[in-house]
Amino acid sequence: MVTHSQLVIFDWDGTLMDSIGRIVSAMRATAQHLRLSVPTEQAVKDIIGLSLEPAIELLFGRLPTAQHQQFLARYRDEYVDLNTTPTPLFDDAIEVIEQLRQRQYGVAVATGKARRGLDRVWLETQVGHLFDGSRCADESKGKPDPQMLHELMTELGYLPQQTVMVGDSVHDIKMAKAAGVRAIGVDFGVHDAQRLKAAGADHVISRLSELPNIIGASYA
Repeated sequence: MVTHSQLVIFDWDGTLMDSIGRIVSAMRATAQHLRLSVPTEQAVKDIIGLSLEPAIELLFGRLPTAQHQQFLARYRDEYVDLNTTPTPLFDDAIEVIEQLRQRQYGVAVATGKARRGLDRVWLETQVGHLFDGSRCADESKGKPDPQMLHELMTELGYLPQQTVMVGDSVHDIKMAKAAGVRAIGVDFGVHDAQRLKAAGADHVISRLSELPNIIGASYA
């Protein structure tokens, strides 16, 4: 069990990794391939952070079982193999995580990705060792349900008042509020500062490099 005084839990897509463009283009290409109505870019952005199956239902309604399975398979092929949109970590992501660890904060991830997807990007980026724990959408209830945060706090030994959630979507902020933890939004992902604040964000930042000082001040 980790025994640091504070825990910082990050969303992944749009918060630590600049993967929004690939998600949007892969989702739209999948719809086109299956001859479904192609959603707008903003409509796809609005479901980022949710687990894949409820996201599909929000965008396309309840698909017949066979078509739903085709969609899942094709989307994974599009995202992993067919789509060439780059998905780099944001420039200051590793530096900020290392800074938090140097300050003896616990660091974790709560993501709408499936475990297979998170493990794959951790292998590609070689950053998995920087995190004390993680929860994925296929291991717990999806956002904005607070279960992922409750499980991480229990596993790593933190109370809600010791914990902060950092994310780019209203789903992250609502999850944080439901779990009783502080919520910090980042406005360079899917949702802007106005929507993040309306969802209940305690702070909104424009660069990850602002995060350590805000967290330090929050717990001072």
